Amino acid sequence: MRSRIAVFLVIFQSILLVAHLFLYETWTAFWAAPGVPGIWYLQVALTALSVSFVAASLLAWRYSHPLIGLFYKISAIWLGILSFCFLAACSCWIVYDIGRFFGLHVARRHLAAALFGSALLVSLYGVVNAAWTRVRRVTVKLPNLPESWRGRVAALISDIHLGHVRGYWFMRRLVAKLARLRPDIVFIGGDMYDGTPADPDRLATPWAKLAAPLGTYFVTGNHEEFSDSAKYLDAVRKSGVRILNNEKVTVDGLQLVGIHDRDSVSAERFRSILQQADLDPARASVLLTHRPDRLTIAEEAGISLQLSGHTHGGQFFPFTWIASRIYGKFVHGLQRLGRLLVYTSYGAGTWGPPMRIGTTPEIVLIQFE
Repeated sequence: MRSRIAVFLVIFQSILLVAHLFLYETWTAFWAAPGVPGIWYLQVALTALSVSFVAASLLAWRYSHPLIGLFYKISAIWLGILSFCFLAACSCWIVYDIGRFFGLHVARRHLAAALFGSALLVSLYGVVNAAWTRVRRVTVKLPNLPESWRGRVAALISDIHLGHVRGYWFMRRLVAKLARLRPDIVFIGGDMYDGTPADPDRLATPWAKLAAPLGTYFVTGNHEEFSDSAKYLDAVRKSGVRILNNEKVTVDGLQLVGIHDRDSVSAERFRSILQQADLDPARASVLLTHRPDRLTIAEEAGISLQLSGHTHGGQFFPFTWIASRIYGKFVHGLQRLGRLLVYTSYGAGTWGPPMRIGTTPEIVLIQFE
């Protein structure tokens, strides 16, 4: 495992070095020629930035300190900015060469200023957009829904990613927002924690102030399972949240099944847990599991509604495109597979760069009809 991580880090760092070199070459070609007095400042800055995210990540995965958190946050934001600046650099060469092909004069400086300026504005919008949690409302009709559930509202929140970027005050604001929305029941779909060193007890304490009439329920995501998940589960349990340990509970006639992420990866394990749940096909059921995977198995088991997160919708381009290729229509929103309804949330937080372009952080309110 360590050797594979080391290989990944070497490859990832090499990609970052090449991207920063391309950025430097493009900027000097379009804005200032190499050798111009002061250009060495840009060389030093880009060299430092090219290694910042990997260095910050290595520190962040081992230590919890405000300065390390600040370093990680700045490097993560830069990683997002780099993505758009890289696209701007590519666009500079493409637009310039197209102009030359058609015999048009393209002012290099004006082109660079327009494209790189746009990249910075888009990045700023992405940071602001990622910090603004929306409330998304959907209605569902489930066959054999108990009469007592008609008109009730469930809240789904996932992928909060508490750690170096989002912390206690972010969690407190989310819980306060949930309290104002007054859902009947709350589902937490995993990745509440980012998996980096933190104080899990303190981060979970805001949940103690939420009193949903029918309770709050939690399953782990992949980030809680990067290390021993026991510390996260203990903290969540202490805050008054009910953990669904690969089990079925009945809440006022509605069957609720929760499966932890590690047990949903294997199709055989996933199918076995659903079989052991002994679902009653004559009653509606809700499955809470982190990833929108194994949907055919959930549909075959007779699940009425699956609630998931994990995808983030990709957060921003080109990762939005990649996520859509992987998950198809189940990357986000309410979708159907046979008799199964699936809602995949964009999540409330972010992973890596705290940016969102084309996706929005959300709390989902699901009204049962």
